[in-house]
Amino acid sequence: MNPEYNAQTIESQAQDYWQKNKSFEVIEDTSKEKYYCLSMFPYPSGRLHMGHVRNYSIGDVISRYQKMQGKNVLQPIGWDGFGLPAENAALKNKVPPAKWTYENINYMKKQLSQLGFGYDWSREIATCHPDYYRWEQWLFVKLFEKGLVYKKNAIVNWDPVDQTVLANEQVIDGRGWRSDALIEKKEISQWFMRITDYADELLSSLDQLDGWPDAVKTMQKNWIGKSVGLEITFPREGADALEVYTTRPDTLMGVTYLAIASEHPLALEASKNNPQVQTFIDECKTLQTTEASMETMEKKGIDSGFKCTHPISGNEVPIWIANFVLMGYGTGAVMSVPAHDERDYEFAKKYAISIKQVINEGQNINESAVTDKGVLFNSGAFNGMNFDQAFDNIAKTLMANNLGNKKTNYRLRDWGVSRQRYWGCPIPIINCPSCGSVAVPEADLPVILPEKVDFEGVGSPIKKMPEFYQTTCPKCNEAAQRETDTFDTFFESSWYFARYTCKDNSNKMLDERANYWLDNGGVDQYIGGIEHAILHLLYARFFNKLLRDEGLIKNDEPFKNLLTQGMVLKDGSKMSKSKGNTVDPAQMIEKYGADTVRLFILFAAPPTQDLEWSDSGLEGAYRFINKVYRLVSGFIKDQENNAIGSLDNLDKAQKDIRFKTHQALNKITDDMDRRHLFNTVIAALMELSNTLSKFNDTSAASMSVRQESIHILLKTLSPIAPHLCHYLWQTLGNATAIINEPWPSIDKSALTQDEVQIIVQVNGKLRAKLMLDANADKAQVETQALADENVTKFTDGKTIVKVIVIPNKLVNIVIK
Repeated sequence: MNPEYNAQTIESQAQDYWQKNKSFEVIEDTSKEKYYCLSMFPYPSGRLHMGHVRNYSIGDVISRYQKMQGKNVLQPIGWDGFGLPAENAALKNKVPPAKWTYENINYMKKQLSQLGFGYDWSREIATCHPDYYRWEQWLFVKLFEKGLVYKKNAIVNWDPVDQTVLANEQVIDGRGWRSDALIEKKEISQWFMRITDYADELLSSLDQLDGWPDAVKTMQKNWIGKSVGLEITFPREGADALEVYTTRPDTLMGVTYLAIASEHPLALEASKNNPQVQTFIDECKTLQTTEASMETMEKKGIDSGFKCTHPISGNEVPIWIANFVLMGYGTGAVMSVPAHDERDYEFAKKYAISIKQVINEGQNINESAVTDKGVLFNSGAFNGMNFDQAFDNIAKTLMANNLGNKKTNYRLRDWGVSRQRYWGCPIPIINCPSCGSVAVPEADLPVILPEKVDFEGVGSPIKKMPEFYQTTCPKCNEAAQRETDTFDTFFESSWYFARYTCKDNSNKMLDERANYWLDNGGVDQYIGGIEHAILHLLYARFFNKLLRDEGLIKNDEPFKNLLTQGMVLKDGSKMSKSKGNTVDPAQMIEKYGADTVRLFILFAAPPTQDLEWSDSGLEGAYRFINKVYRLVSGFIKDQENNAIGSLDNLDKAQKDIRFKTHQALNKITDDMDRRHLFNTVIAALMELSNTLSKFNDTSAASMSVRQESIHILLKTLSPIAPHLCHYLWQTLGNATAIINEPWPSIDKSALTQDEVQIIVQVNGKLRAKLMLDANADKAQVETQALADENVTKFTDGKTIVKVIVIPNKLVNIVIK
């Protein structure tokens, strides 16, 4: 055995062993309990960063631990291959996006292997490969046939530089998140998926997800945004009425104006003969429409000149065009009650619109709106009613006159899946002048994205490639064109967890193996960043239900347990190239070894909290790795000249080592299994190694105790530092590789002590520590505590009110 720890040699040998013996390749085995552990797959950006290392280290520790529990563990990996960064890199580096992506995949695969992650590489997928995306095209066609996808014109955020639609979340201060170009509002034809058809189930089934953080479930609940209210009609003389939705019909009698979106047909009509209105509409086209930005932006508007009629009072109500109303939400019109809504109040004050208070008569509205629910006044027949009474009676009145009805509404909107980019999965639709939108026949799938293209970056190259888009209609056989939009890349990441289970099936999207691995709640443990709490996780839940309803899987939810790991920070900020505070994992691995990097990243903070990078912390982890190496090396050397006895008839010192070893094992097992607190697992391992380093007795009994303790140390450390433990286990002469060893069992007899330490307090203050017989009864413990000289100093001459004895722990003497 080499006297010095050599990370590169040891880690290379371990990785060769795992690869040669296919240690992490699994098949379905009904004789074992399955365990599916999955970390969110990476975008192949070129190099791993420390966030990747943390995410995948957490998943690997959980997978290795569960394997040692005797379970059939699947831990796959793949690549989220499509996306805009590849196009930007193609422009910068003058290479096609496909070439850039595949080269990055090859490089990052080597990096993942260097870190010793136990992946089943036989299941590797890349979403940009036709073998993968053909099946989402197939599913899209099925959903198209069922009416769950449709095409319509929609107002979108248009990036004029990147020439694509951006989600609200991708618009920052009115500019594109990548191009920094001013975003325009533009109406284009888009493909949508009817996620709203599943809104109620997506909301209600959140209650099944006991293994998810409450914060994530709350974020999804708020995003879905279920509300119960009234849909109310405001008639217009000689013209189409306006429909609005409100959850506060109790304030209806306080409506003093209606506000409509700048894209509303009525606003466009008003702009025809009014240049001021047109200027305002043009200004609105550049506004950011995220909730956060709309909350803080200045509220602006202009009178459209149109009027409508209040559905109960019959009064004339002006219609304003406002920048805070979105056409994509509801009807693009809202009723405005400035006395009882802060936004409406601010707007009414700015434009001198009347304010009518109808709730909580005693409260003053001179400075701000009264937003609390209360008793109605100034509301005619509804005076004196509370919220519930007003809701019901106003609803009855409106329904009787065909001017309203009760409605359950959702904040969630159908998912727009079209992107005007090149590097994405082609949408499998043919646009025919005669037949309209026609699905590509199943026999013609996949529609393959050309990978060898001249990429200039302005617009998608496939829109300029007649050989791609020119085709014939499968219905009428006339000339037609393929759809040149591609899917939103969330499409690929919404079902990849299922494809891992049967990646080699070229005839079906999914087969019976998916039900084996997704049984009992889906993926057993899913790991990823909190930033994916809404979009990715919501879309994956939606897709799971689509797959279920298509008869492809049986489970209702994709992920049984969810762990959202914290960020990796340096100097208090998230690591980023722009800030110049990144740490290259490759350099750290080369200098210290993968086990050291893994150990540090798991020790520095609990998994769900942010982690501050520390060079000294990394060096500390390296010292611990070396300490374990020396500890086992010393035992092996002692083993050469000393026999190993049995664990019977141990003396006090030997029993104490066994007690501390199994006490550590008990804590480590709980923290590893139930709580995933790997930092405290490592702390316990460090404490155990310190204890063992001081116990160097070479008697036969002591050698047996040391051997047992070292075996437990290595087994429990192996999920965290697998290379080191593989080597040391093998060097100890064990025939079976440690990866195939079971998790050690806790010997309860070792946790039985002859003596225990008893803390003695007087009026709650520590006065003595006694070592007493573990089998002493309460009376014996009390007698010895009262007799101790350090206690009598405080009790002599005092009245003892009572003595509280907690067996094997504490005595508290109460005096006065």
